[in-house]
Amino acid sequence: MTGSQTPRPPLPPLGFGTASLGAEGVAEDLLDTAWSAGMRYFDTAPHYGAGLAERRLGAFLAERPREQFVVSTKVGRLLLPADQADGRVTEGMPDAAGVIRVRDHSRAGIEQSLVDSLDRLGLRRVDVALLHDPDDYLDEAVDSAIPALVDLRSQGLITAIGVGMNQTPGLARLVAETDIDYILVASRYTLLDRVAAESLLPLCARRGVKVVAGAVLNTGLLADPDHALNFDYQPVRPEVRAAARRVREVCSRHGVPLLAAALQFPGRHQQVETTLLGAASSAQLAESMAALETPVPEALWAELDALASELRPALAGGRWR
Repeated sequence: MTGSQTPRPPLPPLGFGTASLGAEGVAEDLLDTAWSAGMRYFDTAPHYGAGLAERRLGAFLAERPREQFVVSTKVGRLLLPADQADGRVTEGMPDAAGVIRVRDHSRAGIEQSLVDSLDRLGLRRVDVALLHDPDDYLDEAVDSAIPALVDLRSQGLITAIGVGMNQTPGLARLVAETDIDYILVASRYTLLDRVAAESLLPLCARRGVKVVAGAVLNTGLLADPDHALNFDYQPVRPEVRAAARRVREVCSRHGVPLLAAALQFPGRHQQVETTLLGAASSAQLAESMAALETPVPEALWAELDALASELRPALAGGRWR
């Protein structure tokens, strides 16, 4: 059996993904809306707004009892003054304060990443630490980053560890070769794209690794198949848009909004412990919460399951699968 030896409590079935908190101008009451809706699991990362999401989340949680919420953050990127990058791998351009994202999967880098996140969050510990998007650094993940997380878990600084990625082959390797508790699989187990169910989720079941499903609307395509601009961070290909519209047509014939089916789908799998919801406004979050209460008949699930294999070829070819 993989994972920590101390039994860990399960994550709540719903979590709030804080990527939108990294953008300027996000409504200040968004976290209040999430909390009022009963959400107590919050996922964040240094990458979101170069630390802004963590700081905003930390300020909000400072007024709540620690035992009432669960936090996951991510490691693998340090936020450093650009003049201290020292020729290392950087991402993007420096922000207005001159801070740039620096990749660092060394043991020291992982430890520093966690320390910096705790400082921004104003917390003494986080519940889950996830290695963030090590797509091009899988050897480093196996050799140094995840062993560092294992040690931090044994010291009690974090309760559980894992990896978050947008692709299934890399996740499968890390599930098979390392001692993690969770994966956060983004975009690969959705009503439209179910590639994670083919081998990754069965592997997780065998290894005792639980799953957090993120980006379950495929970067907005399952929220609005007609107007969404991107799929997997690239312009939506015509065949992918057509596939999303097919899914919507099936839902419509059963009288169920596409959003309702899309948000409820991941949680049907026994290996998925949590579905992350994202929102850029309180109104958008309220719409999602209402969609989660919409009844979905078994006949619709059966028809969508039958359609999935037919649509699979339309989704092939992207880097992130």
